[in-house]
Amino acid sequence: MSKKKIKKIYKYECNVTGEQFKTTAEAPSPGDLSTVSAYYQMNPELDDRPLEIKVKIKNEEESAAELKASLLGE
Repeated sequence: MSKKKIKKIYKYECNVTGEQFKTTAEAPSPGDLSTVSAYYQMNPELDDRPLEIKVKIKNEEESAAELKASLLGE
């Protein structure tokens, strides 16, 4: 019979966007963690993603903002 190895899941929150994410590795300094989108927000000159990805991300952010506004407005 084999034993199943259980991995511990660590949950962190991005300081810039507030987005929550999970990882299986413990961060040495969780206060310094940021998401990829937060990195590109802070460093737009280093954003080398294809144009279609940038447009897709922008549309998703706009629709999320509209949804949030409609939920808070009610």
